Amino acid sequence: MKLVLLVLRVLCLASLWPVTLLDNRYPDRKRNKDVYLGEHAKHKFRGRIDHKLKRKDSTKSLLIKTEQLLRIEDHDFAMRPGFGGSAIPVGIDVQVESIDSISEVNMDFTMTLYLRHYWKDERLAFPSTNNLSRTFDGRLVKKIWKPDVFFVHSKRSFIHDTTMENIMLRVYPDGNILYSVRITVTSLCSMDFSRFPLDTQNCSLELESYAYNENDLMLYWKNGNDSLRTDEIALSQFFIEEFHPSHGLALYSSTGTYSLFYIGSDGYLCNIYFRSLCESTLFALSGWYNRLYINFILRRHIFFFMLQTYFPTMLMVVLSWVSFWIDRRAVPARVSLGITTVLTMSTIITGVSASMPQVSYVKAVDIYLWTSFLFVFLSVIEYAAVNYFTTKEEMKKLKQLKLSEFDASQAMAFDGCFHDTDIELSTFPPMSDLNSDPCMTSLNSAVPELPRIMGTRLRRRRSIRQSVNHIMSNSYKIDSYSRIIFPVAYIFFNFIYWSIYS
Repeated sequence: MKLVLLVLRVLCLASLWPVTLLDNRYPDRKRNKDVYLGEHAKHKFRGRIDHKLKRKDSTKSLLIKTEQLLRIEDHDFAMRPGFGGSAIPVGIDVQVESIDSISEVNMDFTMTLYLRHYWKDERLAFPSTNNLSRTFDGRLVKKIWKPDVFFVHSKRSFIHDTTMENIMLRVYPDGNILYSVRITVTSLCSMDFSRFPLDTQNCSLELESYAYNENDLMLYWKNGNDSLRTDEIALSQFFIEEFHPSHGLALYSSTGTYSLFYIGSDGYLCNIYFRSLCESTLFALSGWYNRLYINFILRRHIFFFMLQTYFPTMLMVVLSWVSFWIDRRAVPARVSLGITTVLTMSTIITGVSASMPQVSYVKAVDIYLWTSFLFVFLSVIEYAAVNYFTTKEEMKKLKQLKLSEFDASQAMAFDGCFHDTDIELSTFPPMSDLNSDPCMTSLNSAVPELPRIMGTRLRRRRSIRQSVNHIMSNSYKIDSYSRIIFPVAYIFFNFIYWSIYS
């Protein structure tokens, strides 16, 4: 029985041996069968194909072909195009997307922009039948030469990288290249706050090549004044009056010190004059560098500061005048009102100073605030004077009241005549009555009789001292005068202030 089973197994193996030989002999049949099975599985399983049945990805070979097409490995891209020859022209085109912030405390601004470079590198030229360009991302940018443009006076800058680095490289068949990048940069802006908050600021973003002077690289605006484009930009505290590009030259010495800041493009003769002057005075130079400027003028909105600073200040000054109508004997009311207005003005001045840089000159808002503070402070001093003179007047009346209690019979004049306090004197008594008075007889005999002169009666004017003494003896008049003088003086100050700064 066992022998029969063994014979059957041998016969089965012998029957399968020719099929195995056919498969090894014709491997293409098996591959075609797999392809057929894959297409059949694609229809059967609704397009889901096993990864083992997919063909190899062709992008890898495409990348290799692109690098071979541009001949990247055949050239040294550490050197600029046309090395040893004339300077390579690099055109710049800028589109300002937004001005994110402007800081008065740090004296800087933050701007987001699209920076585009245009130049020609014949080493990257490639044959093309349809004259179409090829576009790449940041991975190929690292393998070729590109201009080393940087932002002068920048504090921080970065290239956006969400979701990928915002870099675009476009190569044309003749070797022309467009290199675009999206950047956010924070740059210095030297601001003048002498007219703050009624000021206008001139800021600029400056572009320059870091390593290549004008003998190697020439920066220029690609389309002249049309090279600078802006989107609709709205700022909270500023109104953008103007955006315009300009260019110039900058000079550095070999030690790295910055010798000349700017030579504008307004006059060619002026540029040549300054250039020859610097070359004759400086011997060790790093060279002249092309510099491009993005200039913009900012005018500050005044309405915010009117609501936050000027209107509250005016109200505090007017509120301090209320004490002039309060009775001078109401000491707690007038003192508390004066102290409240003084402290409020101090708070306003402190708040404005905290939001401003510590500059060494006087700003326009400082003049207004401190003058208003002076008016409030003088209103407090005015009541102190009123209170002092009122107290002095009352003490004087109290002394007179005590003196009137003495017996009038004890008061004798130096001429020996008795003076009765209860006597009623008539105005301008006739001369006959005066001559009959024994006290006046002795006086009239000593004075010679003068001829009568017809004419008007003159009054003697009061001197300044007498006027002051009169006001001091009538302290209530100080409040009456202050009700007019303080408002008129403050209105006059406002007229002069807004005429100068507005």
